[in-house]
Amino acid sequence: MIEISDVSMHYQLGSARIDVLRSVYLSVAAGQRIAITGPSGSGKTSLLLLLSGLERPAGGRIAIDGTELGGMDADALADLRRDRIGIVFQSFHLLPSLSALDNVALPLQMAGQRDAHSRATALLQRVGLGARQDHYPSQLSGGEQQRVAIARALVHRPRLLLADEPTGNLDDHTGEAIRDLLFELNREAGTTLVLVTHDPDFAARCDRVLRLHDGHLSAIMTTGQAADAVPV
Repeated sequence: MIEISDVSMHYQLGSARIDVLRSVYLSVAAGQRIAITGPSGSGKTSLLLLLSGLERPAGGRIAIDGTELGGMDADALADLRRDRIGIVFQSFHLLPSLSALDNVALPLQMAGQRDAHSRATALLQRVGLGARQDHYPSQLSGGEQQRVAIARALVHRPRLLLADEPTGNLDDHTGEAIRDLLFELNREAGTTLVLVTHDPDFAARCDRVLRLHDGHLSAIMTTGQAADAVPV
């Protein structure tokens, strides 16, 4: 599902070059659950942006579901995200002029799905917001907005779900329900899950736990068995 080979990424800050990722390699099979950990500013979000095609690497190769991203233009990348990738951002990116229902239904409507609203309604009920579907983002708490964003990312049944701290703004009870939902989708639909998290318990439920530090990606746990950090 994911193949990353010798990927690097940097930003230019004035005359200084900031290396975010250095020669990163990663292979993820379809249906796997991967957790990415590491200190703030280590490049975890940048890696998710590269996987989604929202950013481009300075060097190296990225392939998603057999499709190489390097040769794709902006429209083709947008189609890939619409059809095969779900993204949960730390900031919710909900459209303020749309209700919760319409925010969740939007990806399906863009794909021409006639059952967009019924599927969006069902998923809002599943994340505990069935009674709030007609409310606008400004009328929802931060945790409720996060649940709407998660429902929107899942509604088109993506083959790959990228989640950046998906439960970071939720209380313990709601966070546990969302964690269960993410893993249920993984089991039911074979969705590949790549999540960034600082929660060790959340990470431990994944098949592999990876750590980003100083631009390098290493494995620290595989299938529940702790291991010394080694290159992925």
